[in-house]
Amino acid sequence: MSEVKPSLSVAYMCLTPHPSLLFREQAMNIGEAARLSGLSAKMIRHYEDIQLLTSVARTEAGYRQYDMQHIEVLTFIRQARVLGFSMAQIHDLLSLWQNPKRASRAVKQVAQQHLAEVEHKMTELAAMQTTLKNMIFACSGDESSHCAILEQLSQKNDA
Repeated sequence: MSEVKPSLSVAYMCLTPHPSLLFREQAMNIGEAARLSGLSAKMIRHYEDIQLLTSVARTEAGYRQYDMQHIEVLTFIRQARVLGFSMAQIHDLLSLWQNPKRASRAVKQVAQQHLAEVEHKMTELAAMQTTLKNMIFACSGDESSHCAILEQLSQKNDA
C-alpha cells in the first residue's frame, strides 16, 4: 500500500487556526465583544463609562477595540450581575480577581454580605407575597364596585 501524502493546501489548513480563532486574537469591535460576552453593546459602553471596564483602545475613527482580556472581564461582570451583585460589589470583586495577592477571605466577605442582602430581600418578598395573597383572597372579584384590594391600598400602613 502506498502512503497518501496530503496536498499542500490540506497541510496549510491543518496548520492554520480557524478564522474565528484568528479574529479573537485581534482587536474586535463592540458587536463582537457583545456577542462573545453575552452583553449588549449598550451595557458594555455603560461598564466602560462607570470604569468597571478599563483601558479600551480606540481606532483613529474613535471605535472601541476589545481583546480577549476585555471579554473575560465582561463575562465576569455578566456572571456577577446574574447573581445580583451591585456595581460597587462587582468593582470590589473585579479588583480582588485581578489581584494575585488577594486573600480569599476578602472575596468571601463580599459574597457573604451579598447573601445577607439577598436573604433580607427574600424576607421582604415573602411578606409582600403574603399581603398580596390576603388582598386577593379578600376581593370578591365579581361585578360589585367594592374592591378590598383598592380599599387596602388606599389605607395608610404604618409598617
